[in-house]
Amino acid sequence: MNAAEQASLITQILSLGAAHAAVIPVSSITFHPEFRMMCESNACGMFGKSWMCPPHVGGAQALIQEAQAYRTAVVYQTIHPLEDSFDIEGMLEAGKQQNLLARAIQRQMRAVFDKQFLHLGAGGCRLCQTCALASRQPCRFPDEALSSLEAYCIDVSQLAQSAGMNYLNGANTVTYFGLLLLEKL
Repeated sequence: MNAAEQASLITQILSLGAAHAAVIPVSSITFHPEFRMMCESNACGMFGKSWMCPPHVGGAQALIQEAQAYRTAVVYQTIHPLEDSFDIEGMLEAGKQQNLLARAIQRQMRAVFDKQFLHLGAGGCRLCQTCALASRQPCRFPDEALSSLEAYCIDVSQLAQSAGMNYLNGANTVTYFGLLLLEKL
């Protein structure tokens, strides 16, 4: 991917509503299998409830290898204001907005890259109100489903640093990240 293509991609993502976007090499992404422990602790409430979350999405090493099979990464972030640091409703609404942005980016990237990309979001898939896993059915939308950065063992704090972004963006804000992996090796 040349510089003009990278600039165009960043412009597209920013126009869809991301606060920042940057292109970095996948080789600069830090993976730690222990980040899966966040998933296993069920911090987001999705462990075992979605095809795109652990343990159903796959083993840590397999997912790391899948991600490392790409050359280029596009990191994007959203920054949302909160009433205060205890504004759980605001955080949940910001998460919904992040997921809507991720869906819009996914639609646009599918038109450009077909299926030759991997898209990871914040906090699991959440495309369906109730995942098909609950009724032991296969995923209803496998081409649209998103897994999380944490499920793929990505150190999001380090990812932000590699992309030249702030992981924290001040008091009374919440920041979410997404990642596109492009150019399969």
